Amino acid sequence: MGRVPTADDEARFWGLVESAWATCGPEPAHVRQALVGPDPAADDSNASLYALNAWTDRFLVQLRRLCADLSSAELTDLDRVVERKLHDIDRQEIHEHTDGSDDGFLYCRGFIVAAGKEFYEAVHADPAMAVMDAECEAMCYFFAHLHNERFGGYPDTGSGISRESGCNPSGW
Repeated sequence: MGRVPTADDEARFWGLVESAWATCGPEPAHVRQALVGPDPAADDSNASLYALNAWTDRFLVQLRRLCADLSSAELTDLDRVVERKLHDIDRQEIHEHTDGSDDGFLYCRGFIVAAGKEFYEAVHADPAMAVMDAECEAMCYFFAHLHNERFGGYPDTGSGISRESGCNPSGW
């Protein structure tokens, strides 16, 4: 069996995500809250998605800033968390609510993770909470790319799983 993220790694990951969003101000906080509050069947269910897209680049810049001094081991631990989160929501019933090709579904899952723990857990529990065509490609390999830039190689998470679409046998 491969290596799994620790509770501390997960807490650190979600803390960094929340801290990065917090630096973006109150507007994206309201938008993110709306993602977990509305009826997914409502006509305006994608309104929050499009509003959050306007903040995603700033969120990623802030997340990069917060991770500027992390070690190779710390970035690897965070990449393992992202990998696991993406793998765990690699499920057919979530794909039905996000659509997309293999890459597109990966990027949709990246959005779910980037939107924060509350939205991630809501979608994990109820796939109908996901929104169609929501993507955050950069989140999928954020820590792996940061590791490569800083240390000249991609981290080996040791997990034995893949974040790629269709790779979670229990989800398909």
